[in-house]
Amino acid sequence: MKLFSTIISYILHPLFIPIGGTVAYFLITPKYTPLEIQSASILPIFILTVIIPIITFFILRNLGLVESLSLHTIQERKYPLYIHASILLLILYKVIPNNYVSELYFYFTGLLGATIACILLLFFNFKVSLHTVGVSGLLMYLINLSIHFEINLIIAISFFILATGSIITARLALKAHTGIEVIIGLLIGLLSQLLTVRFWL
Repeated sequence: MKLFSTIISYILHPLFIPIGGTVAYFLITPKYTPLEIQSASILPIFILTVIIPIITFFILRNLGLVESLSLHTIQERKYPLYIHASILLLILYKVIPNNYVSELYFYFTGLLGATIACILLLFFNFKVSLHTVGVSGLLMYLINLSIHFEINLIIAISFFILATGSIITARLALKAHTGIEVIIGLLIGLLSQLLTVRFWL
């Protein structure tokens, strides 16, 4: 069970949520989008949300500010979350401005809102499950896209419901979080996408 939980935690790591939602949008949308436009979005977002955070992690670890990718303590989480929020802001202003792809813009707006909520909770010494925030946010985004484009995404939605349950189970099994921490993470993930949907649905 521990091995399964560890594998699930790496596969569904929060690092992959921004690029996951981006790729999902371009796969789902019925709107015609030239390949060059898709590449102009996917590549920068992949670099900014996956490559740069990994490099930053190694720098922070060498500085003694973090110990592992799991970010076990509240103190360890502060700098990665600050950096993540800054990257999301950069994406919103430079990579996908509002007049470019509104569905994607508000997806990242929701991600930014969720990140800010997680940062605020740190000041109350509360360590929310970032894995649960990420996967549940992506789940709600897929539901929103399904309604918006009137496309049957039942298989993808079912998979991410299963993935959300799996990551919650995994984080509890690894004793990385308490029940309340994963529940709050689930609520933040779902609500962050639900509250922004009124602007584009």
